[in-house]
Amino acid sequence: MKKSIISFVAPGTFEENRFEKLHNISFESPEAGSIAVADEICELIRSKQKKNEMCVLGLATGSSPISVYKKLIESHKKKKLSFKNVITFNLDEYFGLEKIDINSYHQFMHDNLFNHIDILPKNIHIPKGKLQSYQVINHCKNYEKKILKAGGIDLQILGIGRTGHIGFNEPGSNINSQTRLVTLDHLTRFDATQAFNGLDNVPRKAITVGIKTILSAKRIILLAWGTNKSDIIQKAIEGDINSNIPTTYLQNHHNTTVVVDYEAASKLTRIKTPWITGDCNWKEINIKSRAVHWLCKKTNKSILKLTEEDYNLNGLSELLIEEGNYYDLNIKMFNRVQNTITGWPGGKPNSNDQNRPERASPEKKRCLIFSPHPDDDVISMGGTLDRLVSQGHDVHLAYQTSGNLAVSDEEALKYIEVMSDLKSEGDFISLKNEIHSKKKNHTDSVSLRELKTAIRKRESLAASRYLGIPDSQVHFLNLPFYETGKIQKNNPDKNDFLITNDIILNIKPHQIYAAGDLADPHGTHRICLNIIFESIEQLKKNKFMKNCWVWLYRGAWQEYEVDEIEMAVPMSPDQVMRKRKAILYHQSQKDFVMFQGSDNREFWVRAEERNRRSAIEYKKLGLADYQAIELFKKYDFNLL
Repeated sequence: MKKSIISFVAPGTFEENRFEKLHNISFESPEAGSIAVADEICELIRSKQKKNEMCVLGLATGSSPISVYKKLIESHKKKKLSFKNVITFNLDEYFGLEKIDINSYHQFMHDNLFNHIDILPKNIHIPKGKLQSYQVINHCKNYEKKILKAGGIDLQILGIGRTGHIGFNEPGSNINSQTRLVTLDHLTRFDATQAFNGLDNVPRKAITVGIKTILSAKRIILLAWGTNKSDIIQKAIEGDINSNIPTTYLQNHHNTTVVVDYEAASKLTRIKTPWITGDCNWKEINIKSRAVHWLCKKTNKSILKLTEEDYNLNGLSELLIEEGNYYDLNIKMFNRVQNTITGWPGGKPNSNDQNRPERASPEKKRCLIFSPHPDDDVISMGGTLDRLVSQGHDVHLAYQTSGNLAVSDEEALKYIEVMSDLKSEGDFISLKNEIHSKKKNHTDSVSLRELKTAIRKRESLAASRYLGIPDSQVHFLNLPFYETGKIQKNNPDKNDFLITNDIILNIKPHQIYAAGDLADPHGTHRICLNIIFESIEQLKKNKFMKNCWVWLYRGAWQEYEVDEIEMAVPMSPDQVMRKRKAILYHQSQKDFVMFQGSDNREFWVRAEERNRRSAIEYKKLGLADYQAIELFKKYDFNLL
């Protein structure tokens, strides 16, 4: 039997190291991790079929396991894998929701898995959400009995919330807890805001399988993707067992594997500060840079003030052995950071570009800025955009999605009423009626989505005109994967790639800017970036691509670490104000933002404070004191 690359952990075989207390494996992407997990599930199902046994799976909801379920569906359709010997038990359900509610986990599981495989309906078990209070206790007891009757869970899939919850076992959950009704943590409810179109619509309670029930599973795989999960993954894997982080209870389980992508694993000690573990590859320049920046923070010194004693007292003596002299190392690292700074993001004409981030030639470049939503460009790189235009480059903006999901009904109604004042109501009546009679979590009609698309389009054009970009150089791609009218998007298909390929082939850019922000709370940035990467892969043999450089920016949710930065574009106070004004042209995204993640600040405030914080970081390292800095990382597709 072919064995999955993650299924080698067996009772008593995982040796805890100094920091990590849970077996974990990092993958390059969620796709790669999901394939490995799906392979293990498929092998388990097949092995049970050979023995004429039922396979009992514990299933999770949320964004993390979706890609695993897609792979299982593929195995069913392409490899003829049958699920008739599979019994499933889901972890949880929102209390008070009907099965048919768009946000119920019953609906989620059928949409994402059960409707696409041959599992027998009688073998599907999901806690009921729509119960009377007096029915809850018996329902929970019966759920536990059904699990025991099935022989227990063979393999349990888990996600992890930012509170550290597994299932809906929130901080404070007891290790002996079983299936029960729980009150949801505020942060958990806040993270669900986007799906429910507002915090007030998110249920306050849920029914969840308990910690004891989860730990009784024979095998547990926990999934976590993206930078948003990096902090809690570090605590779960390296922290002590603590009821305030329920995931740490998994350290008591004999056969658990945490499957993460590189972003989710980025805060683990062996990755973030490998010199502390005593196992560090000092040949990598980024590791050296990261260590020196870490030492600056630890000693509260700038780079050129670090002493030999600072290195030796803080566990970096091996780095000095590698480099030979602390002061030469300081100079090297200082120059490395200093050389990232440029006021010429398109390259400085007629200058020596050996130590500059961008080439001097060609003097005037064609620049293609991809923006996942119609405001990510100005939020993330508005100052750089302003510089590129003022320095005479041929700048094109490509908005990948319409962003209509982020326009509230109240904002749409305002525009309808404005239009109604200018002409007879006619077609507007039906839109007004739709908004006024709209039920909670209802999917917008095509007409209403078109209106919301138009709102964001006109806001974008106002902002780009302000920065001096002609309307003819602003492109609204409206990639099809986004246009579902729901939070959950379709898988990108050939049409998304064809549209992206066409814009690149048409412009033949010398520079491409793309959003490398993978902490976007509704995942659009990650999908949009993957589409760009795939298009570049398809097109990189074209002659013009040999002279095309790709720069990644980050947006409203995160920023690059100093050691990752390859171009830093400083902004003057006047440019900061111009960037603010460009952001404020996006009025539908001001004040009340539909998808703002865990940060309540307005986007312009977030952008300014993030850019100022970057400038302060540079100043602390001993560089000049700029008002603000925008940061970029180069993506070298020619090395792939």
